[in-house]
Amino acid sequence: QVQVVESGGGLVQAGGSLRLSCTTSGLTFNDYSMGWFRQAPGKEREGVSCINRSGGSTYYADSVKGRFTISRDNAKNTLYLQMNSLKPEDTAMYYCAASGSGGSWYGPPRRVYEYNYWGQGTQVTVSS
Repeated sequence: QVQVVESGGGLVQAGGSLRLSCTTSGLTFNDYSMGWFRQAPGKEREGVSCINRSGGSTYYADSVKGRFTISRDNAKNTLYLQMNSLKPEDTAMYYCAASGSGGSWYGPPRRVYEYNYWGQGTQVTVSS
């Protein structure tokens, strides 16, 4: 049985930093592209940042470019999201997800429907 578990969320002031982690079990981690998504109340789930199987290709939403960094440690079956210069509009539930797709020439998969396994989410709240 596949499990995806996020951690590291919390309450932080604007301008602060958080690092999210995601661990998986029940799948071969380096066979999967991984992604971070977020969903704020009343809004659709959106892709924040994604990374391909090897870690050599990444995607960032325009709203987080230059502030967030995605990385993965295949030896530890762990995905990370370093979030700096946080803004109140970053407040959302953050989800980690695994995709069996390797992506394409434009990079790792980045759409919600491309991801097969999802965690329960970790809440990030940024106060102004």
